[in-house]
Amino acid sequence: MTTPFTTTQTGTPVTSDAHSLTVGADGPTVLHDRYLVEKLAQFNRERIPERIVHAKGGGAFGEWEITGDVSAYTRAAVFQPGAKGEVALRFSSVAGEQGSPDTWRDVRGFALRFYTTEGNLDVVGNNTPVFFIRDAIKFPDFIHSQKRLPGSGLRDADMQWDFWTLSPESAHQVTYLMGDRGLPRSWREVNGYGSHTYQWINAAGERFWVKYHFISRQGVHTITNEDAEKLAGADADFYRRDLYEAIERGEHPTWDIKVQVMPYEDAKTYRFNPFDLTKVWPHGDYPLIHVGHFTLNRNPRNFFAEIEQIALSPANQVPGTDISPDKMLMARVFSYPDAQRYRVGTNYQQLPVNTPHAAPVHNYSQDGAQRHHFNDPSVPVYAPNSFGGPVADPSRAAEGSWESDGALVRAAATLHAEDDDFGQAGTLYREVFDDAAKARFLETLTGQGKAITVDAIRERFFWYWSNVDAELGAKLRSEVAGGPAPEPVAAGTGPDVEPVGF
Repeated sequence: MTTPFTTTQTGTPVTSDAHSLTVGADGPTVLHDRYLVEKLAQFNRERIPERIVHAKGGGAFGEWEITGDVSAYTRAAVFQPGAKGEVALRFSSVAGEQGSPDTWRDVRGFALRFYTTEGNLDVVGNNTPVFFIRDAIKFPDFIHSQKRLPGSGLRDADMQWDFWTLSPESAHQVTYLMGDRGLPRSWREVNGYGSHTYQWINAAGERFWVKYHFISRQGVHTITNEDAEKLAGADADFYRRDLYEAIERGEHPTWDIKVQVMPYEDAKTYRFNPFDLTKVWPHGDYPLIHVGHFTLNRNPRNFFAEIEQIALSPANQVPGTDISPDKMLMARVFSYPDAQRYRVGTNYQQLPVNTPHAAPVHNYSQDGAQRHHFNDPSVPVYAPNSFGGPVADPSRAAEGSWESDGALVRAAATLHAEDDDFGQAGTLYREVFDDAAKARFLETLTGQGKAITVDAIRERFFWYWSNVDAELGAKLRSEVAGGPAPEPVAAGTGPDVEPVGF
């Protein structure tokens, strides 16, 4: 096979890859060396802004298959019995920047795309079924508290715990984070969760509420604080390397797709607010239903093109799926595409990794930076028109119409019978953690408490964990400060904490 010539970006062969054009062998470099200027200018623009959240990550591609039957709940083609297709999955850390160690204690992003015959369906979640806050107005503040101080450029325990203890709805997620799931052994060995409540609509137009669960067939395995610290120094890309090398070896990880389904009317009177992102639906109330599975079997051919530029978003829904009145979810369907237009570019959805692979695209958008596909010149670029351009599908007009259900909207904005900030966190600690996990949890929290330098924040730290579990709070105070814990008080009434609602 003949070795190809090096060319410019426009396909012109170049004279040299190793030497600039100069005035004589030792003279100055000339500005009209077009290939040199092109190489340097391209190099200066190689990077795009990193993601503000979930900046460090990796991912792979594979296939899904539906082996169950959930057609009674959704008409989405992706979930019909026997359906198959391509998936993409990006794993990530939440707080760390590009280059940060994979094994820092953190929640792990789990962002899944189904390339379906009806368009891209994205389920953008984490390895935990809940989140730190329930209202997106707090999201920028939460992320700022987990990043770095503007003056020193350092991460800060006082800042983190100040935010968490002033936002007691965070207790459930922080219990997951400080427990074993905050340090997974690999990305291949985490469960994924859509976390939010979504909506499914069946062929008859009946609506249901649904939560997505992706259960690792590799099991869920974790590492210790000590192992995580060693790996952070030895191999900052440990998770990324592990996933890539496992797929290259032919060890293709698989996750089972399961859902919890709640009848539409149940949401109005369920004991927990089902649209509160800090809560789970106990499986005893709504058991997991098997849907199918997906397997990752292909590594990215180019990491930047396929992983850095992939733009996953909960706004990407398909017929038969939709969102719910979850306040965080409603904000995310705006925020994600807005961030991607800024970070990747106006026409980010025309990049190969973001273009629907199994569905045509017909609309009236045009122009903008980095436009790759263009409208058929025989088709109008406006609507309505008289010349045969694409038209909306009126059969979908009734889908997602919970907005007009006043009783549901009011129920989504109020406390339900068993809603509080600490109850489910306490259940997780007492009933899910075994004795060894509780011991590791106490050790981790003790280290966190000792890192707090502000007395008022440390006192709120004890208050926070005493409300999760009184015995845990007493042990923490003894380990960190050497004294008895205060009596637990109601959520939202601790030191310097404003009352919270939905």
